[in-house]
Amino acid sequence: MKLTILGGGGFRVPLVYRALLGDRGQGRVTTVTLYDLDASRLTAIRKVLADQAAGHADPPAVTVTTDLDEAVTGADFVFSAIRVGGLAGRAADERIALEEGVLGQETVGAGGISYGLRTVPVALEIARRIAALAPDAWVINFTNPAGLVTEAMTAHLGDRVIGICDSPVGLGRRVAGALGVNPARTRLDYVGLNHLGWLCGLYADGRDLLPSLLADEAALTSFEEGKLFGADLLRTLGALPNEYLHYYYFHRESVGSARAAEQTRGAFLHSQQQRFYDSLSTHSTSTDPPSAAVGVPPAPRAAWNAWDATRLEREVTYMAENRDAVGMGERDSCDLESGGYEQVALSLMRAIALDERTALILNVRGRGRIPVLDDDAVIEVPCHVDANGAHPIAGAPLPDHARGLVCSVKEVERAVIRAAATRDRAHAVKALTIHPLIDSYAVARRLLDAYQRHFPELAYLG
Repeated sequence: MKLTILGGGGFRVPLVYRALLGDRGQGRVTTVTLYDLDASRLTAIRKVLADQAAGHADPPAVTVTTDLDEAVTGADFVFSAIRVGGLAGRAADERIALEEGVLGQETVGAGGISYGLRTVPVALEIARRIAALAPDAWVINFTNPAGLVTEAMTAHLGDRVIGICDSPVGLGRRVAGALGVNPARTRLDYVGLNHLGWLCGLYADGRDLLPSLLADEAALTSFEEGKLFGADLLRTLGALPNEYLHYYYFHRESVGSARAAEQTRGAFLHSQQQRFYDSLSTHSTSTDPPSAAVGVPPAPRAAWNAWDATRLEREVTYMAENRDAVGMGERDSCDLESGGYEQVALSLMRAIALDERTALILNVRGRGRIPVLDDDAVIEVPCHVDANGAHPIAGAPLPDHARGLVCSVKEVERAVIRAAATRDRAHAVKALTIHPLIDSYAVARRLLDAYQRHFPELAYLG
């Protein structure tokens, strides 16, 4: 099978390739095409993948291109992980929002809206090209804001685009660990939108273990979300929120911590990753031609080692501002591995390609799974997956306390999609105005003005 990765020069691509290297079964991916607008980043990531492939028998072949049509033609699966504006754009999203006293996180609040307004037009064009050049391909979307972008792409791809996220997987794994059960033996009852969902049940051998966890103070506060939200709030909610709900339940603290930080998360990642890419462009690695080393043998797996050290630093500092806001301290060592989105992607591809029926938490059109939303609304819930795609599984209803928030945020997403589709600035202002974390029409207008001054990609809004 051929897998095309859009955003193929992105930092997390080696996670996907690592999962592919471990897949030796029937129907595995044999060719990986990396597409990116930045040829230098493609070169850097190709070096990391070459280091990863060393010692593996018959690893997936890797090709690179800066031509979208070439990349998607003939693809069986397309993995979309683009970042319009790059990490410099994320840093600007955060800075501009904080100057107005509101959150600018890349999927939450003003920053998520700005990022969505830049991304949806590009995602729609990608969807059009895939529909024309690879109509039988399945598209796996990891581009943030994942639920919003996936819903926009359904206009051209229908149910052949499926969104994925590693947050629910990580939450389920940590909860299972706190309960002392094997995550592989559990079933998660999870419902909501991307980065706005709740774990309402965790089943092992047909029994829901969540009530016993909520009643056990030590177990409940032994893992990341338990420490982040606190036992009292979790018992009050009667469910375990996705970590991104910390921005809603501890809004003032999150804003205060972000404003007090030396730099925003986006600024940190931009600086960190730029050092990584620069290091691979200026130093010889194991994939350089012999002449480049001037007689000095390259360090073994140098590109991989540089990447892995950068990844570890990234994981250590993940959501550091939120942990600071509630005095959590550093992350536990067990949380420093990848959240698992690459394994979700691999399981999803295998289930579709080989008709291996499985259950995964995915972003798909709800088809009535959440009754307060229409059938076409993309939601994040457990799904059965087979050769015909992903289908929501009946499960726990959306908690009563979550209904209003989910409806509000879904309407924000819809306003962003309308703005991109109609090029009407009024829809963009509406999205900013009605978001629960932005409390002023005047602030909404100033935010959009500032984002348009900074981002040429937003000129389409007039």
